[in-house]
Amino acid sequence: MRILFIPNKTCMQEDQKKISVQKGLLSPYKKPNMTSFSKHFFFVLLLLAVCLGIYQLGFDRGRESLVDTKDVPLDRAVIVDKRTRNDEIDFGLFWKTWDILKEKYVDTESLDAKKMLYGAIQGMLSSTGDPYTSFFDPSQTKEFSEDLSGSFEGIGAEMGIKQNVLTVIAPLSGSPSEKAGVRSGDKVLKIDGAETLNMTLEEAVSKIRGKKNTTVTLTIVRNGDEGMKDIQIVRDMIEVKSVKTDTFVSNIAYIQVSRFGEDTAIAFEKAVRSASAGSAKGIILDLRNNPGGYLDVAVQMAGRMLPKGETVLIEEDHNGKQKKDYASGIDLASHIPTVILINEGSASASEIVAGALRDNRDNVTLIGKKSFGKGSVQEFIPLPQKSAVKITVAKWLTPKGRQINNEGIIPDIDVDLSRDDYENDRDPQLDKAKEFLLKKFNN
Repeated sequence: MRILFIPNKTCMQEDQKKISVQKGLLSPYKKPNMTSFSKHFFFVLLLLAVCLGIYQLGFDRGRESLVDTKDVPLDRAVIVDKRTRNDEIDFGLFWKTWDILKEKYVDTESLDAKKMLYGAIQGMLSSTGDPYTSFFDPSQTKEFSEDLSGSFEGIGAEMGIKQNVLTVIAPLSGSPSEKAGVRSGDKVLKIDGAETLNMTLEEAVSKIRGKKNTTVTLTIVRNGDEGMKDIQIVRDMIEVKSVKTDTFVSNIAYIQVSRFGEDTAIAFEKAVRSASAGSAKGIILDLRNNPGGYLDVAVQMAGRMLPKGETVLIEEDHNGKQKKDYASGIDLASHIPTVILINEGSASASEIVAGALRDNRDNVTLIGKKSFGKGSVQEFIPLPQKSAVKITVAKWLTPKGRQINNEGIIPDIDVDLSRDDYENDRDPQLDKAKEFLLKKFNN
C-alpha cells in the first residue's frame, strides 16, 4: 500500500491559473491597485500555509502508519521521509540497504518491516557501546514495567553485562533461579544453546523470560569452577516483596531490600520508622543481590537515614556539569549504628545508598564483598506505540566524589560467602554484621 500526497484542489487551481497566464492562454489582467494587491498577496500566503499544513499532517500520519501496524510485510510497508537530514550523513545509504535487502534477500516473505525498524533503532543505540542504552519494543516495555512493579513470569534473576559478558547480578530470594543453584557472578555463555556473546542485554533477558512452567537452560561458567555447566530452570510467577524485616538479639533490626521499585520507598520508611520507635540499638541493612531500580527511590530511602540536606549523590552529565541530589524529609535513623551488607550482586541504586550512608555518617560500616560497579544513571523514555528507550544520561559519584563505575564499592570488612556456606545455609556475612554491632554495644 502506498500513500501519495494529493495537494489541496484550490492550490492546484491557483498554480494552473498562473501557468496559463504565463503561456498567454488567458487574457492579460490589469495591474491591481495596492489595496487589491495586498488582498491577493494575503490570500496566496494563506493558501500556501494550508498546503504546508496538509502536507505535514499527511507526512506525520504516513510515518506513524509504519510503526502502528502489528505485522508489516515488506512489500506492503509504506516508506516515508527518505530525505537526507544532514549534509554530512547520507541516509540514502540506509534506504539503499533497505531496498537491496527487499530486492535480493532469499526469503523476502519472511521480512517484517516493523522488526527491521526496531532492529535499526537498536543498532543505533548499541553503537554507543553502552549496554544500558537500549530500545524496548512493546513487549519488552511491558516486561520492564512488570519487573519494577514486582510481578512477572520468569526465573527471577537480574542480569547485567560485565566485561562484555552476560553476568548474573543477583538471583532473587526464593526465586526459581536461586532454587536451581544460580549465583551472583555466574557468567551466562548460552541460553537454550544460543551463544550470548553478541546479544544485547534486552535480547538475553527476553530469551530467559517465559511463561510459567516452561523450562530454560543456562550454560554458565562460575569463578573457581573448571569448564561450563548447564542449569535447567523451570519458570514461575515471580512475586517480589521488596522489603523484609526481622529482629535479632540485643534489639538489632534487620531490613532486607531486594529492589528499588514502586512500592519500596513506603515499605522501607515503615520498616525504619518501626526500628526507630522500637529503640533499636543497631540496624543491619541488607542490600546483597539487590540489582537496583528507580533513582528517586534510592534518594528517598537514603533520606530516611541521613540528616536533611546531606548529599546523597552527585550526577554528572555529558557536559561535565554536576548536580547534587540531597536528602529531604524526615531523618529517622542517622543516630543508630548501621551495618550495610553488600556483595557482587549489589548494583546501581544499592551502591548509591551504601555510598551515601558511608560518606555522610561515622556510624556506618560496610561488610561483605565488593559491589557490582554500575555508576551510571538511565532515563526511561516512553515512545509512540508503547515502545521506549532507556538512555544513559549521567554518571554518578558518591557524595565525596568517588567514581564507582566498573570499580564497585569496597566494603570496610571483607567477608566471603563460600559455596559450602551457600549450600549449607550458612551466612558468615550476616553473622559478622551481628558480631560487629554487639561489640560496638559492649564498648
